[in-house]
Amino acid sequence: MKGKKISTEKTVIMGFMIALAVVLSKLVSINMSFLRIGFGFLPIAILAILYGPLWACIGYAIADVIGGFLFPTGAYFPGFTLSAFLTGVLFGLVLYKKEVTFLRALIASALVCLVVNLLINTYWLTFIIGKGFTVLIASRAVKEIIAIPIMALLIVAVDKTVLKAYRNRSYAS
Repeated sequence: MKGKKISTEKTVIMGFMIALAVVLSKLVSINMSFLRIGFGFLPIAILAILYGPLWACIGYAIADVIGGFLFPTGAYFPGFTLSAFLTGVLFGLVLYKKEVTFLRALIASALVCLVVNLLINTYWLTFIIGKGFTVLIASRAVKEIIAIPIMALLIVAVDKTVLKAYRNRSYAS
């Protein structure tokens, strides 16, 4: 970050988005018998849109570590932190300094769902639960394919509402 200052506003927003990612990942999700969709990706998509891949990947990695220690579901596994980091990178590469259209959000969501969540996270799960990769990937594929358009719609909705308000803010003097 040579030549760039880290502002107080950016630091506060980063901290808020990390906290929000932890809460949305661990406590808020849609749970059905065959499908669980969490919302922890949304604050990271916001960081990616506003500040780029570096801030998004660092933010999601920190959120993953904090969430893992505050709400453990087993032993901490650093592979999932790497996956969170990669999620921030992918969102940032696709969404930063670009108009957030449904197609662009769909591409970002597809990359995250198929590359990170389906391939990489399934690989990590083979270490944890001891089942073969092909057995796990078959059962996880449907969930990830369903999640792609849902994530894309939510990213566009957040960009059109929350981020539009943020960009148009004015401070009273």
